[in-house]
Amino acid sequence: MFGSLSLSLPGCVPPEPMKLGPAIVEPVLSDHAARMPDGATLPIRVTKAHGACRAVIIALHGMNDYGTFIADAAEDWARQGIETLGVDQRGFGQSPLVGRWVGEDGFVNDLEAIVRLAGQRYPGVPLYVLGESMGGAIAMLAASRDQLPGVRGIILSAPAVLGRQALGWFPSFALDFTASLFPGFSPSGQGLGIRPSDNEPMLDALGRNPLVLKGTRLDTIYGLVDLMDAALNRGGTDAIPTLFLYGAKDEIIPKAPMSQLLARYSRFHHARAWRFAYYPDGWHLLTRDLQAPTVIADIAAWVFDQEAALPSGLERADRRIPGHD
Repeated sequence: MFGSLSLSLPGCVPPEPMKLGPAIVEPVLSDHAARMPDGATLPIRVTKAHGACRAVIIALHGMNDYGTFIADAAEDWARQGIETLGVDQRGFGQSPLVGRWVGEDGFVNDLEAIVRLAGQRYPGVPLYVLGESMGGAIAMLAASRDQLPGVRGIILSAPAVLGRQALGWFPSFALDFTASLFPGFSPSGQGLGIRPSDNEPMLDALGRNPLVLKGTRLDTIYGLVDLMDAALNRGGTDAIPTLFLYGAKDEIIPKAPMSQLLARYSRFHHARAWRFAYYPDGWHLLTRDLQAPTVIADIAAWVFDQEAALPSGLERADRRIPGHD
């Protein structure tokens, strides 16, 4: 209600995402990039499997990150025969429109194109999509829209579901109001006191990396909140098995909206279609935290056998976050 009120005030127009161009070329996937139907090139970092390729993971990064986020995990998986494609999603890394927001349709359509290309490149090889944070929200929405053809499973690492209800009415109102008036203003987020991980050397490296965005336009934040709302309320599917991963120390995605997501899955999705692992020592960047080897091993085990117990023993049979029923 308050968001609608702010956007009804004089001069307040809701920000619109950047639109993708029409399809003008044949999509192509190489070891270094994927050419999208509109001609845009998205960098892709392929970590090749050692020996025979037993599975392929398309990895989607979180907000302001890019495709190398999965590099360390990918090296571990490569030794087990898993090939990983780390994607620079549009607006991030070295892709087009850096810093701009292309919206749900843009992200999902790009992902569908990459999935189709990967299916052609790896015929007969099981194909998985892994999404971290924002990437998880995009994967959920692609699944709900039936735009993951041939995908055998989805791994959601701390999926971004911090929507307007979780933000509260005043922050949501303030975001709507300021994003409509100052869409290009780019706050850095420094000083908020939020830690995404306990891996300080990794965080220091991210801070020095020029490809990791340090400021975020207000219209992009507005779009991200819309995306998280959509993922929380309608993301996911029973058609593709899904593994949820969440850390007890996550300071980016609070337990309340994550619990709300799990509760929705419990009500509306078949129990055999999804599983939930809860890491007491895990933070937001689960595949890069100090306990990352535990998560990385669980993901590989699930990729090879979706029915087997996770090696960590940290799956929650009740599919709930302790203390957040």
